[in-house]
Amino acid sequence: MPLDDNFVYMPPQDPLSIVYEDDDLVVIDKPAGLLSVPGRLPEHHDSAYLRVVDQFPNAKITHRLDMATSGILMFAKHRDAEVAVSKMFQARTVKKNYIALVQGKLEGAGSINEPLITDWENRPRQMVHYELGKPAQTLYEALAYDEVQDISRVLLTPITGRSHQLRVHLMHIGYPITGDKIYHPDAKRSPLGRMALHASYLAFRQPLSQKEVEIKGVVPF
Repeated sequence: MPLDDNFVYMPPQDPLSIVYEDDDLVVIDKPAGLLSVPGRLPEHHDSAYLRVVDQFPNAKITHRLDMATSGILMFAKHRDAEVAVSKMFQARTVKKNYIALVQGKLEGAGSINEPLITDWENRPRQMVHYELGKPAQTLYEALAYDEVQDISRVLLTPITGRSHQLRVHLMHIGYPITGDKIYHPDAKRSPLGRMALHASYLAFRQPLSQKEVEIKGVVPF
């Protein structure tokens, strides 16, 4: 949850947007501002998970997106699918891409390899820690640069799946994601009024049917 004590949770109330469905899985386009799973407080219970369960009572979440991140989020429809998808993620056979807008002129392509750990005194903030951090790797490719706003459009591929990984890695190399209230030093500079990070692509072999699945989301910025 956000660090701001004055935070009021007001998730968007748009209808659930399903971008893929089969006998075992359902994939939605999660809007920014909606929690992936219920928070601890009653006023934070509205979430992608509970909205999916309204339509698919046995659904289980298979991975998560930060509240401020929008995009592709997958659920298993039943227990066997949940177990199979969990093994698929653990084996890192799922390809995930994100699109982000970052502050500054990021050029070329590369790999960020910085170990991450929870900053316990400032949770949910994460940080780079070379002694205690868990290995984390992010690939990036610069796509475009807006000179007027000093913002770069970037394609991101997380190899590992640490909490806040993309956000911390980009901040660490000097290109924080615009609108990121935790890691951008001036989050209000965002032209969108939100964090510009979207889960835009998911590709995998469906572990039960063995069907090749490729999901391309519409990036809202």
